[in-house]
Amino acid sequence: MQIQFIGAAKTVTGSMHLIRTKQAVFLLDCGLFQGKRKEAFEINRTFDFFDPSEIDFVILSHAHIDHAGNLPSLYRKGFTGKIFCTFATRDLSVVMLQDSAHIQEKDVEYVNKKRKRDGKNLFEPLYTIDDAVNTLTQFVGHNYHQTFEPAPGIKVTFYDAGHILGSAIVHLEITEEGKKYNLAFSGDLGRPHLPILRDPEKIPNVEYFICESTYGGRVHDNPVNSEEVLTNILLKAIDQKSKIIIPAFSVGRTQEIVYSLHKIFEEKNVPRIPVYVDSPLAVNATAVFRLHPECFDSETMEFLSKNEDPFGFNKLTYITTSDESKKLNAVPGPSIIISSSGMCEAGRILHHLANSVANPNNIILMVGYCAENTLGKKLIDGFKEVNIFGETYEVKAEVIVMQSFSAHADKNELISYTSQLDKELMNRIFLVHGEFEQQQIYKENLEKSGFKNILIPDRGNEVTL
Repeated sequence: MQIQFIGAAKTVTGSMHLIRTKQAVFLLDCGLFQGKRKEAFEINRTFDFFDPSEIDFVILSHAHIDHAGNLPSLYRKGFTGKIFCTFATRDLSVVMLQDSAHIQEKDVEYVNKKRKRDGKNLFEPLYTIDDAVNTLTQFVGHNYHQTFEPAPGIKVTFYDAGHILGSAIVHLEITEEGKKYNLAFSGDLGRPHLPILRDPEKIPNVEYFICESTYGGRVHDNPVNSEEVLTNILLKAIDQKSKIIIPAFSVGRTQEIVYSLHKIFEEKNVPRIPVYVDSPLAVNATAVFRLHPECFDSETMEFLSKNEDPFGFNKLTYITTSDESKKLNAVPGPSIIISSSGMCEAGRILHHLANSVANPNNIILMVGYCAENTLGKKLIDGFKEVNIFGETYEVKAEVIVMQSFSAHADKNELISYTSQLDKELMNRIFLVHGEFEQQQIYKENLEKSGFKNILIPDRGNEVTL
């Protein structure tokens, strides 16, 4: 049995790990690599280490694009097998993959206008909406804790990862030529005490663990204090009549912020001010959240039992059309605009930042992970000038960073989770989905905790178990 690490190796995006057994060849995740445009274009378009037609099935940890977003390319290149995931991941993927395909088509359409004027060959989109829709026919949903067998001798069980709706830690029991292997893949590991979702579940002890390491060397703010911090920001905005611009990912982060705002306003800690969620994907994703109460924690279930709407459909405005989005430029403060993308690299958030970032009265509230070289990271790092749509803007708005909303386990939470596993039984730990510096810190902390044989694979590395 071999594992080959193809994506999210010494980097955060593009999760993809190939497992070869005597019975089957399959993938854990098939995500889009996100980085410099040319590099991402080449990596996502080419499957260098295998032929997609030889893949028997895919096991998908969750619906985020860096884990699921290249499935339509896999289909386009000849993959015909099943994609196994939780029911909530399947439903979220319906909106996520079609939205991603729409972006692929529009991006290429924009680039090709210039290439056509310059007499250059035209690009094809990475995949189309038709590819995404056809890929969705291959999804098969399963409940948490429901063991299934996608191939003889390969048993799979999903445990709640507490990261986004439907996210799963994948437990594999593989029997090959009479020998049994117990393997787990963390996907993206969530945090305890976050709003809406249940805390990450403990999995059975395993011999091999493929574990994410996004924040392997960093500590987040305590999520228990997030509403208090957010309350103080709202009071400040009301006092100075600020627009609060919140770049947030459409799936997970947007719903958490809306839920927290709903609680703050309902408890009358802050006078209610207008809240706008400007993202068609967020609107569709929020509708999927409402279909899956089985993923909610006890507090959210209590809200639902009282017939309260934790996502505030009747108390805030969800924006879908571009005309409605443009009208938000004229909305005065105090008000809140939540828009994607969270890294400020694309989408409607760019228009809102261009309209607001140079106003010293406004607040830019950063609530999640931003990769190096992104506009979001520049704002977090305190750049005095930023480039938006090819124009330079002075950053005069106050930039506030809140890491308490992060959906990734931090350094201490990763160690706490992994330490639940039997150190004597653990044969090897593979660290993926993290920048190398973060992975090294996590590796050292695991070793101090008593774990041995911790590997940080390069892209393409293959390990025989």
